[in-house]
Amino acid sequence: MLAKLFRIKSVDRILADSARTEGQLKRALTWVDLVLFGIGAIIGAGIFATIGTAVAGDGMRPGAGPALILSFGLTALACGFSALCYAEFAALVPISGSAYTYSYATLGEWIAWIIGWDLIIEYAIGNVAVAISWSGYFCDLLAGFGIEFPLWMVTDYRTALQRGDVLPNAPHLFGLPIVFNLPAVGIVTLLTILIVIGVKESSRFNGLMVALKLAVLFFFCFVGFFYIRPENYVPFAPNGWPGIQSGAAIVFFAFIGFDAVSTLAEETRTPSYDLPMGIIGSLVICSVIYILVCAVFSGIVPYEALKSMLASEKAEPLTMAFKYASATDSEGMFSGGFLNFATGVVAFGAVVANTAVLLVFQVGQPRILFSMSRDGLLPPVFMSVHKRFQTPDFSIIVTGVFVAFFSAFMSIDEMVDLCNIGTLFAFILVCAGVMILRIREPERKRPFRAPFGFVVPILGILSCIILMLGLPWLTWKRFLIWLITGMIIYFLYGIRHSRLENSEIEPDAV
Repeated sequence: MLAKLFRIKSVDRILADSARTEGQLKRALTWVDLVLFGIGAIIGAGIFATIGTAVAGDGMRPGAGPALILSFGLTALACGFSALCYAEFAALVPISGSAYTYSYATLGEWIAWIIGWDLIIEYAIGNVAVAISWSGYFCDLLAGFGIEFPLWMVTDYRTALQRGDVLPNAPHLFGLPIVFNLPAVGIVTLLTILIVIGVKESSRFNGLMVALKLAVLFFFCFVGFFYIRPENYVPFAPNGWPGIQSGAAIVFFAFIGFDAVSTLAEETRTPSYDLPMGIIGSLVICSVIYILVCAVFSGIVPYEALKSMLASEKAEPLTMAFKYASATDSEGMFSGGFLNFATGVVAFGAVVANTAVLLVFQVGQPRILFSMSRDGLLPPVFMSVHKRFQTPDFSIIVTGVFVAFFSAFMSIDEMVDLCNIGTLFAFILVCAGVMILRIREPERKRPFRAPFGFVVPILGILSCIILMLGLPWLTWKRFLIWLITGMIIYFLYGIRHSRLENSEIEPDAV
């Protein structure tokens, strides 16, 4: 039994299995497409929604203040270690399964299943949070034009129970109030249809979204530059190292997504070159943009003023910065009317950013299910490919239904930390897998190698563990329950239907 759990599928056999004539995906993407996919996945709700709390803190944790610039740098460095390991694996094993496939080749089938199941947290559940965030920004944008949805059509049940103005005004069915997030369901449905049509078409749409949200962020930096006051950077680190560390943990959510590039390996023209360029390039570009935005934001709104504003109102931090500048700085370069316009532009950018993140994560998750099905750990239907569009249509539709359903009823607060812990766990296993495969197959040709020997993967593991330990205990409990559920499914189905178990592929010894 133990031997079955830790049987591996060698790199050569993974590559041979993916080359079967059935279930082939269309190779249409270049490194430019991958960089744009990476930027599309990374820049989203994280920078538009978490930066305020990271600077000011909340009732449970201190804020970094202007030193959030250092927090972003630390988080970028930690993610960089994992990104280098992902790039090495992706170039070596250009298969759509990402961390799942890498674990299968190094740590064994059971661990591979666990990480595949875990990646559902990062991509699907993470996208539930993004869809809910998108809905909020979209409603705020429409409100600027005088268009408002009834509260029962844009609210989850948890929030509805906390507010007194939702349930009394909601329609009832069989005595039960109808409350759901219609915009979240709608955007997930539309993107699911687009992704089924084709990855290249999705790439073009993502490229447009990336261009728009980068333009908005640079617009924020340009306009905000004229409202920076040097005195707002003092005190630079009001809460010292605890604040910087807390800020780094909060903004980690803003960096999630670069690993999604690896799920497109089988749809990339030159994986050995394009994948490392896509993974590392997107992370570097986003890190520079984040630090720039943080520097401008911290220079506009003083630390104490931001704490007070966040305690009294719920608003997008970047739009809040322009509102503060309009109310307090009459000598700025731009008039209050222009700042109101600028606020609308930033709100539009938030909608665009979250749309791009939704798209990329909805592209990534079906590729994980596709790879697990190809190995026999999920039913064969998850491996089906649309005859015309050459996309994993069943897996895409299942993912879309899952995300749409939970985004209709769940609260964003319940989703974010769970997404973080799942992502960090995947990063740890990828870093460990790089070291194991180097020991097991030192002579294997690697198109890309993470530098400095074992230093990078070890630092990647340590940095991820530090961030995981900063998450609340409730998140750990939910994570463990999710993993236990996955293990039950594996022992009921996966272990008996594995292609290794049925000798379609001779299993490799550990």
